[in-house]
Amino acid sequence: MSAHPPPPGSGPEGAAYADRFAAESDGMAAARERAARLPGPPPVEPAVGATLAVLAASVGARSVVSIGSGGGLSGLWLLRGMRRDGVLTALDGDPEQLRAARAAFAGAGVPSGRTRLIFGTPAEVLPRFSPGAYDMVVCTGPPRDYADQLGGLLDLVRVGGTLACHGLLAGGRIADRTARDPQTVAWREITRAVRENEDLTSAVLPIGEGLLVATRR
Repeated sequence: MSAHPPPPGSGPEGAAYADRFAAESDGMAAARERAARLPGPPPVEPAVGATLAVLAASVGARSVVSIGSGGGLSGLWLLRGMRRDGVLTALDGDPEQLRAARAAFAGAGVPSGRTRLIFGTPAEVLPRFSPGAYDMVVCTGPPRDYADQLGGLLDLVRVGGTLACHGLLAGGRIADRTARDPQTVAWREITRAVRENEDLTSAVLPIGEGLLVATRR
């Protein structure tokens, strides 16, 4: 049996349109340019950022945790969808990324009380957070940074809240059964744990480099 042909608009043209549709502010454009110069994962694509904003709006997010600051770009998208009194907490083990995020928030005019930037790894920082107290947890950093802490991250999400992890489709490696590099192995562990968790309803969205989303029931 032959594979189903890809639906119209699912190729590069469709992805380009989705990115154009997600119009970025001047502050976001500046954050993207700054983040692109940093080592580590590339900044999230506009379509991914817009999806994060929609997800934040859909859960009425007031309290969000971001694992990996992404140079502040993903945070600006999240803040666009969060409630006006919402607070975004971003943690990162890379001081350059945190400095870029701080500059991004300041350049976009985000009030200081709406963000908390924490230096550290998930293993170091998560014990300080309250279980079930967050509307959304977003992971934009390398999967090896948080794969071992996935259970703790899921515990942070309230019932009805959402987990979102970006990057699992990068390079098509997760679908390649011969790929055994550490990042791909970490992604497989994360996706398996999410899919097999009966408290979660999950899906993979083929936007950007792939967005794994899960809602706690």
